[in-house]
Amino acid sequence: MAEKLKPVEVLYCAVCSLPAEYCEFGPDFEKCKPWLIKNAPELYPALVKEESERAAEQLNGLDISSGPGRTEGSSTSEHKVDEEVKTLPGGKVKKKEKPEVVVEKVVRNKRKCVTIVKGLDMFGIKLSDASKKFGKKFASGASVVKGPTDKEQIDVQGDFMYDIVDFIAETWKNVPGSSIYILEDGKKVPAG
Repeated sequence: MAEKLKPVEVLYCAVCSLPAEYCEFGPDFEKCKPWLIKNAPELYPALVKEESERAAEQLNGLDISSGPGRTEGSSTSEHKVDEEVKTLPGGKVKKKEKPEVVVEKVVRNKRKCVTIVKGLDMFGIKLSDASKKFGKKFASGASVVKGPTDKEQIDVQGDFMYDIVDFIAETWKNVPGSSIYILEDGKKVPAG
């Protein structure tokens, strides 16, 4: 007599809802890693090994003694992170971007103008909300697009360069007038 087949039991990830062996191909593998290490360590032994090595490095970096000259909040790992962020390959020091809004007018087809607003997101403003406000205020099309540097910017159809500067200053009080610039002839000029 033939043996009856049993159904296959599949373990599904609680984070991405894919079968656990397919998590690495899913969109949220970084989020799935802690769940996989806890619930399915046999599927990803490299993850378990990587996690144990990371924990060992953290333990080696800890300094239990608090001698003179040490404050409660300081640790050696904080200083290492600061050094990594500041220096680039070749010994160059990376400058921090200061938050600023740049308004620029681009002419296309010798007649049509597009006003571009860059940097509003640095002040915690949602670009989609800002584009809606621009569209309503100036009765034109406004959209969020990726610029040439892969940063998002707002394109407003029409020549509203100076009007947008005033509108930004009135609408968003957390954007100081000193950090709004106009790009004219390739030069950044303060709008105030």
